[in-house]
Amino acid sequence: MINETPRVRFAPSPTGYLHVGGLRTALYNYLFAKKNNGEFILRIEDTDRNRYVEGAVENLIETIKWTGLVYDEGPDREGNYGPYYQSQRLDIYKKYADQLIEDGKAYYCFCTPERIQKLREEQQAKKEQAKYDKHCLNLSKEEVQAKLDAGEKHVVRLNVPLSEKIYVNDIVRGKVEFASETVDDQILIKGDGYPTYHLANVVDDHLMKITHVIRGEEWLSSTPKHVLLYNFLGWELPEFAHLPLLLNPDKSKLSKRQGDVAVEDYKSKGYFKEALVNFVALLGWNAGDDKEFYEMNGLIESFSLDRVNKSGAVFNVEKLNWLNSEHLKEKDNSELLSELKNLLENSEHSEYSDKDDVLSKIIEVMKDRIVFVKDVIESASYFFETPKEYDEKTIAKKWKPESNKYLQVLLEKYEQLENPTKEDYETTLKQTLEEHEIGMGKLMLPLRLAVSGVGGGPHVYDILDIIGKEETIKRMKTAIEKIKAE
Repeated sequence: MINETPRVRFAPSPTGYLHVGGLRTALYNYLFAKKNNGEFILRIEDTDRNRYVEGAVENLIETIKWTGLVYDEGPDREGNYGPYYQSQRLDIYKKYADQLIEDGKAYYCFCTPERIQKLREEQQAKKEQAKYDKHCLNLSKEEVQAKLDAGEKHVVRLNVPLSEKIYVNDIVRGKVEFASETVDDQILIKGDGYPTYHLANVVDDHLMKITHVIRGEEWLSSTPKHVLLYNFLGWELPEFAHLPLLLNPDKSKLSKRQGDVAVEDYKSKGYFKEALVNFVALLGWNAGDDKEFYEMNGLIESFSLDRVNKSGAVFNVEKLNWLNSEHLKEKDNSELLSELKNLLENSEHSEYSDKDDVLSKIIEVMKDRIVFVKDVIESASYFFETPKEYDEKTIAKKWKPESNKYLQVLLEKYEQLENPTKEDYETTLKQTLEEHEIGMGKLMLPLRLAVSGVGGGPHVYDILDIIGKEETIKRMKTAIEKIKAE
């Protein structure tokens, strides 16, 4: 190992939102670091200026912090190996590119885009792999210097040796072998003077003393280029771990075409960060048992790269929803109350946003029935307003010709109650059932429909207790007038 303290990094490009796959990569790096008393570094790989999105860096940092992944070094947590923006390290990359050229491990390429395009078309016609043909490697030093002096546009390419085997020892995939003939003479420095990912990432990982490179499977095919660079520069290789792809339910690669892929999307929809982190952790890893519910400390304690799977992981939103509901149940009611109040302030029921006593009761009875806090407003609006309509299927099944009569009897008894408690509503209803020798369903379901408009939900006595006697009487009268058995 390069040093005794594991050092890992998450190195996103500021090209837009943080992909859930990026979150998974960041999370595994973070968990590995914390499990092994190591350090987790955030590095911004902003050298692709064509894809740079204004504000994306700030958004990335904010989103990473929201998830609870606290990095030890990064753009706003300077350590000993900064700067942590690649765009601020251009002189460093040039130094090593010049060294590679001097050693014959890289070379200047002056080929025009037109020649490169023609070459690709010819290779495609012959059904050959599209790769550079080392044309400019044959230029003499004098020719190269003349072109540089004349200001000709150029790039710097990696000089990949022919007829060699390149081996990658991967923690997840084992030993992977590549034939050098399949590896392109990768561009290291682009025409604008900025490095490509390949050079910058290797240089930075070495200088920042990264011990383990944990990243997505899509980078495995690029790894032989990186191994060559480490070897050419005389540097010790880090350990590699390439994580499995994230897949849609149809086993295609996870993409925005089939659903949300941005962490911000899930945040805005009301998912808890704890649930999203828990879910993402299980996309390609398990602890070797059936456990699925984790808090962050539990993930850190259980995580191991040895338990990361090779095969792709299916992104199952139903499982994410289940985990969100489980994490919601574990949350303190005061936290849920705060979120509910914020949601109500921006809703048509804003007058309830300061009624903490009522809202606390609602949270208590709804906590085991919802996936999101917003579900209280969206699926249980009867706590905040009189039903505007009644569920027709429930009416057809449960509202009988005698329902209006029995509901009227119960209504009159409820009117006589003074400051009723939840128990008073229950006792009175049961007395009514006994007096008329009828079953619970004859009265309970019509009462629920009358006060909520729907056939399901928390216990009806809880609803009555929360909305209060006056509102209960009002709703029962309205239902008796409006609902008729067919």
